[in-house]
Amino acid sequence: MSGADVARALAAPRIVVKVGSALLVDEEGRLRRRWLEALAEDLARLSARGQRPVVVSSGAVALGRRILGLQRRVLHLEEKQAAAAVGQIRLAHAWREALSAVGLETAQILITLDDTEIRRRYVNARATFETLLRLRVVPVVNENDTVATAEIRFGDNDRLSARVAVMLAADTLVLLSDVDGLYTADPVRDPNARHIPEVTAVTPEIEAMAGDSSTRVGTGGMITKLMAARIAIEAGCAVVLGRGTVLHPLRALEEGARCTLFRPRTSPHRARKRWIAASLAPAGRLVVDEGAVRALLRGSSLLPAGVREVHGEFGKGDAVLVIGPDGRAVAKGIVAYDAADARRIAGRRSEEIEAVLGWRGRDELIHRDDLVLLEPPHPNGQVPSHP
Repeated sequence: MSGADVARALAAPRIVVKVGSALLVDEEGRLRRRWLEALAEDLARLSARGQRPVVVSSGAVALGRRILGLQRRVLHLEEKQAAAAVGQIRLAHAWREALSAVGLETAQILITLDDTEIRRRYVNARATFETLLRLRVVPVVNENDTVATAEIRFGDNDRLSARVAVMLAADTLVLLSDVDGLYTADPVRDPNARHIPEVTAVTPEIEAMAGDSSTRVGTGGMITKLMAARIAIEAGCAVVLGRGTVLHPLRALEEGARCTLFRPRTSPHRARKRWIAASLAPAGRLVVDEGAVRALLRGSSLLPAGVREVHGEFGKGDAVLVIGPDGRAVAKGIVAYDAADARRIAGRRSEEIEAVLGWRGRDELIHRDDLVLLEPPHPNGQVPSHP
């Protein structure tokens, strides 16, 4: 691995930066304000050169527990939720102050595990992210600790950041830590531990190198970072694991600071297309005209105007087959409207959607980023009667 490889990863168009509690909050539960201001300057530099950064930030519980006087390392679930409710206000305010000082607008997004696994909620969350990024707003994401139960929590923001990166088809995930990458063993306990500059697969041997979290305010450790790296690289997202304790940590990594680069074997775009093609069972069918087929083959989205028939009962965010006028399955994609609304707007121009439905959703029934062409067509050129 070369420094140029890391620099290229950090110059990616869409980048998610995960910030842990131990970086943002000191051992006494106080915000590291100067460090946050320096990171905000790094994010402003990324934004100025056309990148779209997203932040996944821990720290709400760590800030709130000091205010509430909860000093024990291990808190009961309801105590952690109370601390999160108090601390999240302080955390959001701190991010807003730091980012606005460098000319960036910010938005707070609180999500749970269900938001990344239940299709309708996933699609809604993704649409919100996409809109914010298009408007050049920096989303600051945290787990919604105030309502998540033990059974539906991520438990750490490393894995949350990986899920967010996958949701956004991000090119790079940066995990800022208190160490400068992955070692063969815990370097604090083993002086012979060797730094590993590059990983291409998170194997059991790699996992065996992980230790436990050593900080009082953090909940994650190296094992959660490796779990996050596996999620991300399987979706085509590169991962940079590096030291975040210095001021301007992103700039330091760009300038050659030691880190570990986890290389994906594919791109986010290809990984998402493969997932749509192979992993999602179609819940319905959209029969389209020849003009729509030609547009899809040119790489366009599927607009309501080209749809002639809607079959099946599907929800927003489900996968559907796109059928040409000859009965062949042309494509499969994630639909932006449920079956009832799709029937109402089929054959209509996009500018008519609001008048028909009473509200304005997406212009496309299936956006081109959510659509994959089927090559070759379905066997025998036919489509199952009950997809």
